[in-house]
Amino acid sequence: MDKSIPVVSKIFCSGTPTMLMIRMRPIVVNGGGFVVTDLSHNIVFVVDGCGILGSKGELMVKDGEGEPILFISKKGGIVQALSTRNKWNGYSMDYQGKNKLVFSLTDPKLCTAQGAPIRIHIEPKRHCKNWDFEIGGSFADRDCTIVDCTRKIVAQMGTKEPIGGKDFYHVEVQSGYDQAFIIGVMAILDNIHGESTRC
Repeated sequence: MDKSIPVVSKIFCSGTPTMLMIRMRPIVVNGGGFVVTDLSHNIVFVVDGCGILGSKGELMVKDGEGEPILFISKKGGIVQALSTRNKWNGYSMDYQGKNKLVFSLTDPKLCTAQGAPIRIHIEPKRHCKNWDFEIGGSFADRDCTIVDCTRKIVAQMGTKEPIGGKDFYHVEVQSGYDQAFIIGVMAILDNIHGESTRC
């Protein structure tokens, strides 16, 4: 029985837990963002931020071949400016460049709701009532966990000091979960915290 939980695509789900290594790219050299490799040092994903895309609040996740697979944008406008939360939308991209909303992430605006959870909603709606995934811990300290609505761990982030400090860290994605989706979430967290994907 297939127990994969695709968000972007089933091809990014593995039958075993997968360790992904993330290395930030310097903004002044490569336009920022980061490169994701497997344990054999094969490039699996590349994330481009505004240093390459040229727009604040826009991120692009590409597969190991350099093909865009996920476009992420921060929602703007007057309604968003008055809200107590920021909203990010993730769109899967097909071969013809068509975008389909696959998830939205809401994070509390730092000045109003410190410690409030960051929640993710999957499109189309799934079995969970209010949210599908929640992020806990500290991205800035490279110590955060993504859980599903049953509190099952989906992915965990960590570092192996002193290899690269905060510029080099890993994410372990549990079996059956969409690795491209998890990397998209890491890209949003990176941007929220003003790191390599932000200008």
